[in-house]
Amino acid sequence: MQRHLFVPDTQIRKGVDIAHLDWLTYFALDKGPTKVIFAGDWWDLPSLSTFNPRGSLSTEGARLRHDIEAPRRCIERVVGRWYEAGWLPEIHFCMGNHENRFRRAVEAAPHLLDGYPDPFQCLRDLDIKVHPFLEIVKLDGVAYSHFFPHNAQGKVMQNKNGAPSARAQCQRLLSSTTAGHQQGLDVAVIPTPSGLTRGLIAGSFYLHDEEYIGPLNHYWRGMIMKNNVRRGDYTLCEVDMAYLERKYGRLSPRGRRAA
Repeated sequence: MQRHLFVPDTQIRKGVDIAHLDWLTYFALDKGPTKVIFAGDWWDLPSLSTFNPRGSLSTEGARLRHDIEAPRRCIERVVGRWYEAGWLPEIHFCMGNHENRFRRAVEAAPHLLDGYPDPFQCLRDLDIKVHPFLEIVKLDGVAYSHFFPHNAQGKVMQNKNGAPSARAQCQRLLSSTTAGHQQGLDVAVIPTPSGLTRGLIAGSFYLHDEEYIGPLNHYWRGMIMKNNVRRGDYTLCEVDMAYLERKYGRLSPRGRRAA
């Protein structure tokens, strides 16, 4: 029986509350999914969000190091605990647009980052299968990517936004699809002659609020467990933050540890 644990965007940066990463660790050990899929945007990399090729990055060097190191320590802590417990799932990481900020920064001004180590080498060192930004990986009939930038004809026309809905995402790819990127949760179940096609968009697995969203920060946050995954169909289980805190909060009190 295939069970997928889908971990949406965490957008980790220095100073944010990361108690929920312990909850993720314990939940996965309790439930033992066969595959874990990270949606991407584990790294937030705010220092690269307005990269200036004229040299502004040189004044942000220390913060860039913090932007890279805090998420690295977190992924090593989570996956390292799984390995220490003797649990070795198949793990996939779909690079997000925030991780892609580093590649764009290097392309725009390579002299500023010449010799800078690959910030994502830690994923490969942990035996995680890394998929480039917008690459689609299909697992047990479900297509995964950070988002799907396809138009109504199924062609890639841009690389900044995903489908407007989970239903449109499925219809454009003609497949069960799962993406992160967008805050909240959107689910679609579409009957077809060959069975059910399932669309899912879930892009928020973090405790902190994003200032740019303002008063609209009250969206769904959590992870997704998919049971009995076969040929793109599965039984959906929402694992929201409230449940995780009730179940595992005593093991990692909220607010006591920051990235």
